[in-house]
Amino acid sequence: MLFAIGAIASAIFTITRRNPVSAAMSLVGHFFMLTGLYLTLSAEFVAAVQVLVYAGAIMVLVIFVIMLLNLGNEEQLTERVNMRKTFGALLGTLLAAQIIFMVTVKPTGMNELSKQAAAIGTTESIGQTLFTSYLFPFEAVSLLLLAALIGAVILAKRQLQ
Repeated sequence: MLFAIGAIASAIFTITRRNPVSAAMSLVGHFFMLTGLYLTLSAEFVAAVQVLVYAGAIMVLVIFVIMLLNLGNEEQLTERVNMRKTFGALLGTLLAAQIIFMVTVKPTGMNELSKQAAAIGTTESIGQTLFTSYLFPFEAVSLLLLAALIGAVILAKRQLQ
């Protein structure tokens, strides 16, 4: 529940920030909250991919694009609320809520995973399912990404000339 509240709060921060770098950093926080949600669902592989691909690689590209755009006019982009204090207060509240939750919660006894959880979550089973049952959607997404890459190269070449 705490990760869900954190995900909602970071998503709201992402869409309400005027400064694109602050919005991007809020999006990174959102990705980490989603990673926590995946971990609570016992999807460790998906959580690791979430951190590596989205919070790592994709956000580096987003920050790179923001810096390439060079939005200028920094007076309009300044935040009225100090983002560091807001983020610190949010993290402090989240930490306090987690401590209170851990102290007051009673064990439910439902800590066991199903018997198939170890077999389903392996890289081998994910690859087997991806390249058998979901081969067409996988290839369609790869073609879509290739088209987006070609479009980005064409747009970049037009601006250079």
